[in-house]
Amino acid sequence: MNLSNYTKEFSYNLKLSTPVILGLLGHTLVGMIDNIMVGKLDPINLAAVSLGNSYIFVAMSLGIGFSAAITPIVAEAHSERNNEKLKTSFINGFILCLFLGIFLYGSILLLKGTLIYLDQPQEVVRLALPYIDIVAISLIPLLLFQALKQFVDGLSKTIYPMYATVLANIINVIINYILIFGMLGFPKLGIIGAAIGTLISRFIMFSFLFYMLMNKEIIYDYISDLKSFVYNRFMIKKILSLGFPTSLQMFFEVGLFTSAIWLSGLLGEIPQSANQIVLNISSMTFMVASGLSVSAAIRAGNQKGLKNYKELKRISLSILLLGICFASIFSLVIYLLRDYLPYIYIDINNQENYFENIRIVSIASKLFIIVAIFQLVDSAQVIVLGTLRGMQDVKIPTIIVFIAYWIIGFPISFILGDESLMAESGIWIGLLSGLTFSSLFLYLRFLYLTNKMIKRHYK
Repeated sequence: MNLSNYTKEFSYNLKLSTPVILGLLGHTLVGMIDNIMVGKLDPINLAAVSLGNSYIFVAMSLGIGFSAAITPIVAEAHSERNNEKLKTSFINGFILCLFLGIFLYGSILLLKGTLIYLDQPQEVVRLALPYIDIVAISLIPLLLFQALKQFVDGLSKTIYPMYATVLANIINVIINYILIFGMLGFPKLGIIGAAIGTLISRFIMFSFLFYMLMNKEIIYDYISDLKSFVYNRFMIKKILSLGFPTSLQMFFEVGLFTSAIWLSGLLGEIPQSANQIVLNISSMTFMVASGLSVSAAIRAGNQKGLKNYKELKRISLSILLLGICFASIFSLVIYLLRDYLPYIYIDINNQENYFENIRIVSIASKLFIIVAIFQLVDSAQVIVLGTLRGMQDVKIPTIIVFIAYWIIGFPISFILGDESLMAESGIWIGLLSGLTFSSLFLYLRFLYLTNKMIKRHYK
């Protein structure tokens, strides 16, 4: 194997991925800053945000999963220079995301009451419920943003969503600081302030991206058709056939991590707070792999449209190699800084919560050892999933993900996460086990499909 065949793609892959990565990192960084701000209040508020977001993230996974189907369709149509296909993918994808956002908002309002049956600390539940009410509304502008983002990602114009995300995130941080702590004459709203900041920023994020794309005339020609929406059965069916399995993949993964939050909540608010810190840090590094996954979907879709299957395999392996390089660096950094990272989130000088905070630091430091290993398999599996999505192969990967997360990962987390066994560490060992299985079998699926396409096309 000539390594240069793969490393020579690093430059273009990074160019394509960087705007996506920066946008995702910016979004996650805001979540991190929110958690830091809330964590300065007390551990109960931090646990409440964690619990509230567990519901929101499940809904987001379904919505973003559906919208992700737009990118490979657009990438393929773009390579084929099929403008009619581009038009129908935009119009039908946008309308689908609008209705899906409304549906998910309504579903959260109906289901939020189930929090009281999850055996979580009562004070945490009390604080989480009004937080959910506000953040749930933001799903509507978020999914409209996703529809636009996935469309322009498919055109390889990944820079524009990054601009919108950066602007929205800056506004989010400012509003959160003012409202959480009661600055500039505003009342001190705590986590409600964080929820309001999230809602406002997502409306701005969608509006600004829409404005840019209209101004650059990227979607200008499609808007008139949008006003006179014509149902395209074929395109709706295609988006749903790709989007539904993809949304299930994300649902299974987010659901697994949500279960980790709930399981840690059974151990008490202190383990739950520590778990939130570890999740937040690992989410930051995960965004790099997620950005590379988008590039993998785009480039696989492009090469599929061109029917250049040898290049599809080579380019996809190049992105995977790049992702593993980044993950290795993150693993080392997390391991070396494991005893220091928790202090970012807590006020160790707060005498009232001093002993609770010390416990949080101790638990989080221990969990970071597992997370260091976790980086490698998590990065590999999300990049391969992106590649398979670009190849429009989603059904078998969905089955693999389900088995990995819920037949293997969750039972291990549930059993080992018992306080009498490994407690918090056991929960994360379950997550690691599930993701390891997923990454291995998804990679085997990728090799099988690409070798099959190459053999059939070049015989």
